[in-house]
Amino acid sequence: MAKRRIVTLLASAALAVAAGAASAIEYRSVESATVLYDAPSVRGKPLFVIKRLTPVEPVVSLEGWTKVRDAEGGLAWIEKKHLSEQRTVLVVATQAQIRREANDDAPLIFGAEKGVALELVEPVTAGWAKVKHRDGQSGFVRANQVWGL
Repeated sequence: MAKRRIVTLLASAALAVAAGAASAIEYRSVESATVLYDAPSVRGKPLFVIKRLTPVEPVVSLEGWTKVRDAEGGLAWIEKKHLSEQRTVLVVATQAQIRREANDDAPLIFGAEKGVALELVEPVTAGWAKVKHRDGQSGFVRANQVWGL
């Protein structure tokens, strides 16, 4: 009986670890403005041009191509050479508030409108991420105001 309980506990722990690893999403940023396609080929149908620094979620890789998901949930193919390791987030709130500290009462440094890409400086801690605007200003934004974390 005790042996069965230990096996059950070990199996449960292994599943929990696997679930945690599976839920870790890896994001990339678009290095330069480029065309997204409906298939992994330049002969595919061009869908639209994606802006530089836009965060995307890689879903599938195939030779020199990666299928990515954007902030709206759309899927398309991009040439891998256009993806960067640099992490950015996209403002999804009407107006994201970037504060001096990770606190709603901290002074407001600047606001960023919906669709603005911000460099991710530090990952989420207690619902906040440290970000940097391209003009050099940095601060903390609530995780629910951006996509790409």
